[in-house]
Amino acid sequence: MPVKEIRTKKKSVKEKPRRKSRLKGFLVKLVLFVAVLAAGLYFLVGSVYSKLNYNEIESLTSEPLHEEGVINILLIGSDSRDGSADGRSDAMILLSVSSKTKRIYMTSLLRDMYVDIPGHDGNRLNAAYSFGGAELLMETVEQNLDITVNRYMVVNFEAFANLVDAVGGVDLELTSEEIELVNGYLNEYNELTGQEFGTNYMDTSKEGMVHLNGPQALAYTRNRYIGTDFGRTERQRKVLTGVFEGLPKALVTNPTELFDGLMPNLTTNLTQGECYVLSLVAPMILSYDMEQGSIPMEGTYRDANIRGMAVLEVDWEANREHLHRMLFEALGEENENQQ
Repeated sequence: MPVKEIRTKKKSVKEKPRRKSRLKGFLVKLVLFVAVLAAGLYFLVGSVYSKLNYNEIESLTSEPLHEEGVINILLIGSDSRDGSADGRSDAMILLSVSSKTKRIYMTSLLRDMYVDIPGHDGNRLNAAYSFGGAELLMETVEQNLDITVNRYMVVNFEAFANLVDAVGGVDLELTSEEIELVNGYLNEYNELTGQEFGTNYMDTSKEGMVHLNGPQALAYTRNRYIGTDFGRTERQRKVLTGVFEGLPKALVTNPTELFDGLMPNLTTNLTQGECYVLSLVAPMILSYDMEQGSIPMEGTYRDANIRGMAVLEVDWEANREHLHRMLFEALGEENENQQ
């Protein structure tokens, strides 16, 4: 009996190192697998990144990508007709990702807001881009809204249309009047792209929920005749929301068209390393709820005429408070404030 007990103890002593060895082996394999996966993703990001136009802004190179858990990227739609990032800022949308609220916000910044532009007289917001490009526009947004914005993306007409096509188009509800205006704006697009008159025309008798391809969606967002500029920016956000919804599927089923159609027509100061970081957290971000709105908020502006310019005179304090509360208050804090 004593002999048997001694043998049992010896056996258990031998098994402990084996278990530790197996655990170490598993951990080593796991680390190697993660390293290979990360390396592969970095290579993929680098391959895609090489297709876009990187524009370094030295004054912002050392600035962090996020502030207090919020990433702000200014999306600028350029009205360039020649495939470049030059031109006027036809659309300005602040894309904010908040890890505090677990939400993505698309906030349209109306171009006719009267703002203080650093180094210049007061003017409309979109004048800042004409005076000093994306750098001055971001500085102007920062100064007037008291929020950190040091990353941007500029897309031109061609990129926007290609992006919508790459995700398979978008489904939106249009009136017959909106469809007629889409056809009108398509005339210029067809001329610029060398297509025949009437290409991509929509049937005006089929109002309601309709499917729009890239050129049609672009024409829809450019409509300035229904709902003033507030209506136009709302249409831009509707199309972008449809694009975001179709993006995950397009990344799997149609990555070549997506990257080849968008990247050469996109200019940004996001570095390759920052794009890699964003790709790592993309699965989590895509699970966030999306909200949209515009600045100025309703009831916080008035129509004015300054130096012969028809502008929106804005209550900046009210809009700053709204933006900060929306982006930086955690959901728990928000609920407490409502009680």
